[in-house]
Amino acid sequence: MADIKPVPEGMHTITPHIVCKDAARAIDFYRRAFGAIEIARQATPDGRILHAMIQIGTSPLMIVDEFPDWQCLGPQSLKGSPVTLHLYVEDADAVFARAKEAGARETMALADAFWGDRYGKLEDPFGHSWSVATHVRDVTPEEMASAVKNMFSG
Repeated sequence: MADIKPVPEGMHTITPHIVCKDAARAIDFYRRAFGAIEIARQATPDGRILHAMIQIGTSPLMIVDEFPDWQCLGPQSLKGSPVTLHLYVEDADAVFARAKEAGARETMALADAFWGDRYGKLEDPFGHSWSVATHVRDVTPEEMASAVKNMFSG
């Protein structure tokens, strides 16, 4: 037991675990849109995904099908989600375009943001919100405070 790591190799302290209607289709979308690699998949006898793990960049993402009897519902069934999955990438423009081509819907245009990122938001075909960013410049705390003040004044 001494060799067992409390946080398994390759996992982060916080790992998103999302619910999707048709998780298999969602995995395919994430592969096409964000270059995801499938790590694991366990299916129920009727073919629903009980647990799957993909990796996007250096981060794992767990995915499961809806199981209404267990109160396990995705954003489409819940009519939205307050959660946004944030994705830092080398080239936000390329990833944003690829995600839209794969079927994501733009909810906030990609632009240079005051906090130093090239940033935009998408909704995937399963109702999950994604922000896509590339850090393009460093901003001092004073510059940040000034930009926020300007944004909320008048």
